Amino acid sequence: MKEITTLQITRLVADLCIKAAYELGDDVMDALRRAYETEPSTVGRETLAILLRNAEIAAQGLFPLCQDTGMTVVFAQLGQEARIVGGDFNAAIEEGVRQGYEQGYLRKSVVTRPFTARLNTGDNTPPVIHVTIVPGDRLRLMVVPKGAGSENMSRLRVMPPAQGRQGVIDYVVECVEAAGAKPCPPLIVGVGVGGTAEKAMLIAKEALLRLVGQPNPDPEAAELEAELFARINDLGIGPQGLGGRTTALAVH
Repeated sequence: MKEITTLQITRLVADLCIKAAYELGDDVMDALRRAYETEPSTVGRETLAILLRNAEIAAQGLFPLCQDTGMTVVFAQLGQEARIVGGDFNAAIEEGVRQGYEQGYLRKSVVTRPFTARLNTGDNTPPVIHVTIVPGDRLRLMVVPKGAGSENMSRLRVMPPAQGRQGVIDYVVECVEAAGAKPCPPLIVGVGVGGTAEKAMLIAKEALLRLVGQPNPDPEAAELEAELFARINDLGIGPQGLGGRTTALAVH
């Protein structure tokens, strides 16, 4: 049985926290470049150019991509043949977040007693941790800093089945339109359909882990993504809410 130490986990999580705040993935950068090339609005193109330049500056490692470095969400896929040694698994992830936000000089946003004293925990812990047990002997960790601008625009509706596919489309477009510039478009919209309320929200979060613009492997879902993508970009909200076609880079 393969052994994975909590020290390894802590070091990896700390590194990922810093990278996530300073570096956009190639898939996101490619999507932004494509949007810049196709955006018909002059202001929209100028805004996308600023976002691309901002990403280039952040990648130098001195300034994070955004001052809102988010609440840390960690997705862990733990192989059932692996063994965690050296301490508590969740505590190792939490320590990684603590170290990453300190070493990366990232803003700490998490508070305790959120509806009364709102005391900042000082290290951006605790993180939100989702663990899935999978075949094999490996551990895969994905760190997603979720800024409040986008998280505050998260929405859930429990629909009667009779509303069907069109009901899903109308609701998602309605949510994006109501959000406007608040989630700092261009967006990557995660949509979860099915299950209980908390399962649908988790599906929506997990959908964001795919490479940007990679279609759903299910043809029916991929067709729904394409229709939502077109409808959302017809809203005219545009980059940073300043108008244009690029309201979303993708819908997953």
